Amino acid sequence: LCPCFVYGAYVFLPFDAPLLPAISDRLVYTLRCAAFATFPIVLGMIVSGISRLCSSALEPFGELQREVEIHRTYVSQSVHLFILYFFNMAVLATYLPQEVLKLIPLLTGLFAISRLIYWLSYAIGRSFRAFGFSMTFLPLLAMLLWNLYSMFVLEPENLLA
Repeated sequence: LCPCFVYGAYVFLPFDAPLLPAISDRLVYTLRCAAFATFPIVLGMIVSGISRLCSSALEPFGELQREVEIHRTYVSQSVHLFILYFFNMAVLATYLPQEVLKLIPLLTGLFAISRLIYWLSYAIGRSFRAFGFSMTFLPLLAMLLWNLYSMFVLEPENLLA
């Protein structure tokens, strides 16, 4: 489903990436796009704090209620996945040709939307969260495989340059 979403957005959304000939420009562009991917994480932190304040637990270091635990787990997992996602997007931006750089903001948007879907499905029930997690993890895995392919097969002479 993720390749269909990314391809549909790539073809039908009317924007193009700016001209970025230098690698440093591409990394700055990726960093700016990645700032938008932190929105679901910050939102999760806010909701986690509010749910902790509103919980009826008398013991602050005691057992967490299910509502508080859901938000805390979501934020923790999202931070870990964001770090992996960001580093893979930064490497990906260095290997993509100029005409395909439109993928960087699309992958960022996919990450943000898929984390919100994961959060919603995790709140509904633990058995429903696989869809949202796979929408985050499978593009991450595809980026990792493309990055490794680019490093070791396409440009092995520039591996450490």
